[in-house]
Amino acid sequence: MRSYIIADNQFITSEGIISFLKNSFETDACLYASTVNELRGMLNMFPDAVVILDFTLFNFTSMEQMLILKTAFPESSWLLFSDELGESFLRQVITTDPTISVVMKHDSEDQITEALQNVTNNIAYLCESAEYNLHSIIKTEPDILTPSEKTILHEIAMGKTTKEIAYAMNLSFHTVNSHRKNIFRKLEINNVHEAVKYAIRAGIFDVAEYYI
Repeated sequence: MRSYIIADNQFITSEGIISFLKNSFETDACLYASTVNELRGMLNMFPDAVVILDFTLFNFTSMEQMLILKTAFPESSWLLFSDELGESFLRQVITTDPTISVVMKHDSEDQITEALQNVTNNIAYLCESAEYNLHSIIKTEPDILTPSEKTILHEIAMGKTTKEIAYAMNLSFHTVNSHRKNIFRKLEINNVHEAVKYAIRAGIFDVAEYYI
């Protein structure tokens, strides 16, 4: 069983979510956080909790602050649950951290239930509007990588190690490592996070693959 933390300053919504969770899910605890400090304190007590967050009604000062807090508790699962989220905000959140789930308050009961079931089981979920937003990202990156480099970049974006890629592609570790260095050099990047962001923008990697 998992614990749930409701981070939503809309009283009726918070009470509704808590009631729904208690009636529909087995849970150790349903907690309510009204500030970022309270949320951090609860995550310290329950580091693997499910966080159900309305970003627009909570007191995060920025998306970056939210992502930093989530990163600090890697065992936690996060579901953004709002009336409306801006297209730019959604795109940046999803491409930065594809483990974050999204469902809207106006979605059907079945969709909300499915979202909660997925996030409870550590499976990322995107509602239809979030998926549409994701697929509408304009691919404007120049074609500077070879087909082999694109394939390897795709595997890197999937979270595979150099050793795993080499085994899957029947290549030597040295060959894959050389491709990896060339990719980073061509893209003028320094880490996997930047590589993933490029792969998404260039259409080499579809974030929706995380949600299959």
